This record gives sequence, C-alpha cells and structure tokens, in this order.
Amino acid sequence: MSRLVVVSNRVAQPREARAGGLASAMQAALEQCGGLWFGWSGRIVDDVADTPRVERAGRIDYALVDLSRTDHDEYYLGFANRTLWPLLHFRPSLLDYHRDDFAGYLRVNAMFARQLAPLLRDDDIVWIHDYHLIPLGAELRALGVAARIGFFLHVPVPPPALLAILPHHEQLFPKLAAYDLVGLQTWRDRDALLAYFREERHATTDADGVAVLPDGRRFEVAAFPIGIDAQKVAEQARKAAGSPATGRLVRSLEGRKLVIGVDRLDYSKGLPQRFEAFGRFLSRHAAWRARVSFLQIAPPSREQVQEYRDLRSRLERLAGATNGRYAEPDWVPIRYVNRSFTQGTLAGFYRVADIGLVTPLRDGMNLVAKEYIASQPPDDPGVLVLSSFAGAADELAEAIIINPLDPEDIVESLERALSMPLAERRERWAAMFERVSRDDIASWRRAFLDRLAG
Repeated sequence: MSRLVVVSNRVAQPREARAGGLASAMQAALEQCGGLWFGWSGRIVDDVADTPRVERAGRIDYALVDLSRTDHDEYYLGFANRTLWPLLHFRPSLLDYHRDDFAGYLRVNAMFARQLAPLLRDDDIVWIHDYHLIPLGAELRALGVAARIGFFLHVPVPPPALLAILPHHEQLFPKLAAYDLVGLQTWRDRDALLAYFREERHATTDADGVAVLPDGRRFEVAAFPIGIDAQKVAEQARKAAGSPATGRLVRSLEGRKLVIGVDRLDYSKGLPQRFEAFGRFLSRHAAWRARVSFLQIAPPSREQVQEYRDLRSRLERLAGATNGRYAEPDWVPIRYVNRSFTQGTLAGFYRVADIGLVTPLRDGMNLVAKEYIASQPPDDPGVLVLSSFAGAADELAEAIIINPLDPEDIVESLERALSMPLAERRERWAAMFERVSRDDIASWRRAFLDRLAG
C-alpha cells in the first residue's frame, strides 16, 4: 500500500489546536494508512537546519522546517500574500510585486524540495497544497523524485489575461505541469487554468482536462469541490445549543433575530460592503430596527500587511457609524468581534442564527456556508444568503444567491430571508443539507487521492 505524504505551508502538529477542516481531513487520511506530513513549523529562527525536525505521533510522522526571518518575509508575507493572494482573488490593483520576494518564494520552495526529497519513496503518493507551494512539484522532479505528485489549489483561478499580468508569470504557473494531477475547487477554475496553458504555453487540452505541452509533458486538471464533515458539525451544533456561550448569546438577543457572519479578516470577504448594506437595510426597513442584530466575527490575520490593518480600521469606522446612528440603550445593531472561537462554539452560534450572511467578493469555496447549513435545526432552519462569487454557490443553489457588489441586492435578500415562511426554509435547507452531507470532506479526499493514484 502506498504511503501518503501531505505537504502544506503550515503543518497541523499533534499538540497544536488547529480546528480547520483541511487539517482534520489530512489528519484523518494520514492516521488511516500512516504517512508523512511535511511543511513549515511556524517557527522563525536565526539558523535554519539543513534537515527537517521529525516527530512521530501515532501513525503520522511530522517533518517540520523552520524559516529565517528573510525567508518568511519574502516567501510568505511578500510573494505569497502580497502578490499571489490578491492576483488569485481577482484584485490586481492590490498586487504588490517585488523581484526579491519572488526570488525568496522560489528559494524557499527549492529548500523545501531539498529537505523533502530524501524522505520520499518512489511508491509514495505526494499531495501538495495551495498557492504557497506552486513550484514545489517541479523542484522535486528536478531532484529525481518519481512518485505520483498531486497539487490542490484552495483559492480561485482568474482568467488567463489576469494571470498573465503577473511579472514573470511564465516562470511560475507553467511549473504546475510537473504535477500528475492539479485539483481545483470549481469547473470555472479548471477551465481558466486549462485556458492559460492553451494561450500561454500552446498546450492542447481535451474535455477530460488532460493537457499536453509541446514537449510531450502530460498532466490532468480537474475540479474537486472541498466539503466539510457535515455530521460532525451537526453534532457539535446540537451539543453547543446548550452550552454557556450559546446561552449567553441567545439571552443577549432578548428574542431578536440574529444575522451572523464569520470570516477571517481579509479584503476578499466583502466585509465593508456587508457592513454598509446592513446599515442601508436599517435605513430602508425601519420596522426591523431593534428587532434584528448582526454579529460579525472576524479574527485578524496577516497584521504585518498594511492592507489588512487598513481594512480593520475601516470596519471599525463603519460599525461605529451604524451603531451611532441606529443603536438604542438596550440594542446595538452590529456586534463586531475581532477574535476567534472554537469550531464547536461557532457551530452553536450558527445554530441559533436566523440568517447566515456569506458574501465574499471572491472565494475558492467558503466552508462557512456549508458549516452554517450543517448546524441548522431541521425543524426551524435559518436562511443562507450567499455570494455568487463563492465556489459554494455552485452546490448550494437553494440559498439566496446575491451579488455582493450590489448593496441593494444584500438589502433585499436580508428582508426576504427574515420574512421567509417556515415551509420554504425547511425545503431549501433539506436540499442543501443532503448535498453537504453526501459530498463531504471524506468524499473529497477519496476522490482526489483515487484519481491521483489511478
């Protein structure tokens, strides 16, 4: 039986409480058959070792690599998050490119390859994740690694013309051809990447997503929409319904409706548009004032990046303006919380929320939308308002689908969701819950690894 080797920018170490669905899925796959998880330890050190630090827990070996401050700043903060992230989220105006950052990104990927290659066997199945590690497969091939290597990109893929605005794009994106299988979230992403290879690399492609380059190199591109552990989330929500945290939230509402948004603090999530639309909703629908509250949970991220600090300040101003205009002594319209909560606590919050507001300007998938659906009580489910620009919109068509760039669309959808009859809410929720339960994260994992191994 082939060994599974997972490679990601960060490794979810056994003693580290990281509740993400991807981390749980990788942990489950590795525990099932044994394997290796390789990536950055999260540590920044003065002297980087030539070999990874290996720790074993159960059937999993964790191979951990430290980074120097320069490597972290150029590879991670610089090229990955100031250049690739805005580009891949269709925000070229925010792209900040520096040659030193690109060189650092390539240098760290080459260093990862040198440290990983000696640990690999020819019969391994290697699964590399996300935009931080696009060149890693090509670096491993250059070192003679013959194992099957797959890559999954968790973020969107813009059209070829947008990918091609990246300086020296021809030195980066064509390296994806080194993988046997490239997985993407949606068919649109798949088609965009195949179009890039046709237009920029003169590849031929077929209906099955197989691309052949002029030099004869073949690789496959396919869509594998990522899911969640729906049954686990549903059980967490049921248990959390009676928890002290959920109880305090419910009591604080005093019978009012609750709209909830949960997002990492990022400009791709459409948070300013969401705040502005909620203020406009209160302006247009005075009858709902003091009858509905909006809870936005937005843990800060990448605070070293100026755009993220600016976003946080802007949201604080918007929340303050709306609350100053409409608040009553016993009611605050927007509850804006800059901290994270455990997955179980969030499931309890989702369960008591009448509306899940998920309005990214661009998102590869957005698992919050699926977690909201999985958390709902079947007898009295809430309503999901979902951006058409989230990958999840392809699967959750029974949500109220909106364009987050149109504030009136959000306003109308909030009024519609708050007024939706129970029978309609149940019908919409049942269809979405069936799909989220069937196409869960275990199905996603099996589909990708079966295709890669085959």
